Amino acid sequence: MKDHRQDPELREPTDSASLPVEQSPTEPVRKRQWGSEKRSEPLSIVHPAPSRRKIAWGRIGIVVTILAWVSYVISTIFRQLANNPDVGFRFQFEAVMYLTVVSFLTFSALMYLTARQAALHRFAAHRRAPRGELDRHFRSYSGSITALVPSYAEEPGVVRQTLWSAALQEFSSLRVVLLIDDNPYPTDPVVAARLDATRKLVIDIEQELKAPHGAAQAAFRVFVEGRAGGATPAELLPKVCEAYSEAACWLESMAASEPINDHVDEFFVDSVIMGLARELRLTLLALNAAQSQNESPDLDRLEELYLRLVRIFACQLSSFERKRYANLSRESNKAMNLNSYISLMGSRWVTDPRGDVDILRKVGEDDVLGEGAQVLDVPDSKYLLTLDADSLLLRDYCLRLVYFLEAEENSHIAVTQTPYSSFRGAPTRIERVAGATTDIQHILHQGMTHYGATFWVGANAIILKRAILDISETNMVGGYEIQTYIQDRTVIEDTESSIDLGNHGWGLANYPERLSYSATPPDFGSLVVQRRRWANGGLLILPKFWRQISERRQRRERVGLREVLLRTNYMASIAWASAGLVFLLVYPYDGRLLSPLIFIAALPYFLAMGNDLRTCGHRFSDIFRIYGFNLVLLPVNIAGVLKSVEQAFTGEKIPFVRTPKVRDRTAAPGLYVAIPYLIVAFSLFTLWRDFQESNWGNVAFAGFNAILATFAIRAYIGFKNSAVDMALGVMDWMYVSPRTAKPKPVPYPVATPENTDWSTLLYQGDRRLDRDLRGGDDRRRRIGVK
Repeated sequence: MKDHRQDPELREPTDSASLPVEQSPTEPVRKRQWGSEKRSEPLSIVHPAPSRRKIAWGRIGIVVTILAWVSYVISTIFRQLANNPDVGFRFQFEAVMYLTVVSFLTFSALMYLTARQAALHRFAAHRRAPRGELDRHFRSYSGSITALVPSYAEEPGVVRQTLWSAALQEFSSLRVVLLIDDNPYPTDPVVAARLDATRKLVIDIEQELKAPHGAAQAAFRVFVEGRAGGATPAELLPKVCEAYSEAACWLESMAASEPINDHVDEFFVDSVIMGLARELRLTLLALNAAQSQNESPDLDRLEELYLRLVRIFACQLSSFERKRYANLSRESNKAMNLNSYISLMGSRWVTDPRGDVDILRKVGEDDVLGEGAQVLDVPDSKYLLTLDADSLLLRDYCLRLVYFLEAEENSHIAVTQTPYSSFRGAPTRIERVAGATTDIQHILHQGMTHYGATFWVGANAIILKRAILDISETNMVGGYEIQTYIQDRTVIEDTESSIDLGNHGWGLANYPERLSYSATPPDFGSLVVQRRRWANGGLLILPKFWRQISERRQRRERVGLREVLLRTNYMASIAWASAGLVFLLVYPYDGRLLSPLIFIAALPYFLAMGNDLRTCGHRFSDIFRIYGFNLVLLPVNIAGVLKSVEQAFTGEKIPFVRTPKVRDRTAAPGLYVAIPYLIVAFSLFTLWRDFQESNWGNVAFAGFNAILATFAIRAYIGFKNSAVDMALGVMDWMYVSPRTAKPKPVPYPVATPENTDWSTLLYQGDRRLDRDLRGGDDRRRRIGVK
């Protein structure tokens, strides 16, 4: 018997912090902190149209930023150097360094204002497609979409909500595939139980959808028969009302049975399930009004309404586990999980046992399959929907984004998305502030589309499948051909794929509505994992982008300056902003380099951000909380940047680390907790030193940093949690794994015709070079003994 569990690549994780545990019914929910978010209602789907005054103030902010920076360079830097020709090298060095740091930070602020201004114009110009136009377009639509939900060690309850939000999308041919990336043969009982519960999700959801789908189909058949029999619209209208009422009641009943333990559960019930129910009720209200007025939509419109109901509940669900098959990629990241399934689409495959492993073999037209053959039929589709396992979609995400893609002017668009927003009602302060930064990024991404500088944000997106075929690559790994569509060279695979698509003439676009939401890390430990990953990879992708720009110019294609600047800022701003902030915190710059013009140059940025925060339902004062938030994340961002530099020199890929999603707190690395305290201590030292020298500008800056960093430590990490995490960090540093005794040689078993695993021996050949196998089992495998 072959034992897949011996494969070291399929072993379950041993880090308990990375294994979320499903909450039991009696487990208390996360305690709500003082200063957390009380509002749980999400913002409106459509952005409010900005006033002319707001747009005008945005232009003024851009002008003020540029003029203040130019004035600072002339009035401070040039004047100091011109009026003091005998200044030493140190002052000249400080002047150049200080100007460089200030210029980079001012540039990032200017890019914020530029993207924000473009977003305001898009919000002002956006007009939502009427519901009737969507129904007309998709009435006889034959295109299909496959939703891919990659999942690794996720809580089944989290994945379930994501699958439901995808399954309830209204589309003519919708398949939802859960890509389970866990070890398919776990030995840990807890992990095995979680995996079984995850596998069962697609079966349960598809079973639950049968009743409303069957009812909608039966009602539609009655309509078709009535129409063929010459029934009038007025005679058929009551049946339409009855069908919509039954569908709405089914959704309302489902919502009433859903447990609500936190703000995400509340969003799922109120915005996903009840949001769809309310929209059906709204249609029912219109139909009842028409009936009471002795009027009715025509027969074609009634057919569209029936088709809408059928498509809402018509969804095929399945799951796929790439780690069951030896000829699919074993790279531990989301990109290769997606790539493995995409490479199978459009073909039939049969499971082919090859000794102690299984592979998938493509079935040819003339192949004759034996009885009992395990055949995997993977249909192709025109569009792909990629959706993180902790993200939720609103009801007409697919409908509106596909309608947008199929407009003639968007024929060059390969990827469209709605950059995700944060769930409201966060119970912790750090989740609330991190969510505020997410909502700000949603606005900026909308503005980047205006200048053709869109980046793929991987939490959700609809992709034209033929576009990613253009960027596919084939590599030989372990004797197998591995197809790569979404690059996994960095841990921000979506960013690099955006550049690859641009190399082939494809564009990307953000749809200017809020139709997707995703989870925000609720504690500092999990946030460290996420933000360190985000900070890693941008510098590696930047040279590829510059080569793309050069090639486009050689082809005489138009390359907008603001596109280049926005993309460069997106990929590299974390690096220079982190380095610049370190210089400002650490180096004792000469007081003559300070000027109120620096404050004036930064003022429009902070005022605009405060206004955007308030527009997104947050507080204007959150600009100070976000500044402190960035101070405590400074070591995290620097670590991510240094990892990029390390990868650039070594060529070794950085391992993909998923963001932990656990009910309890995730411990943060001790060093990342200790450095914010060092920032406070050094800022206080700088304050005292510059006070002695009457350097009042530096005194104010150091005091400002000390106060906000202290507040951020207390609010986002916690003094007690800091002590625990730093103690754990010291213990981990001091801990040395005990030496294990070298195993005694095991005599080679005698190979006989009766006990030789001939199929493994023929397929694997000489496995003596396999370093992952140990002990007697290794020796048995070498000679193929069972």
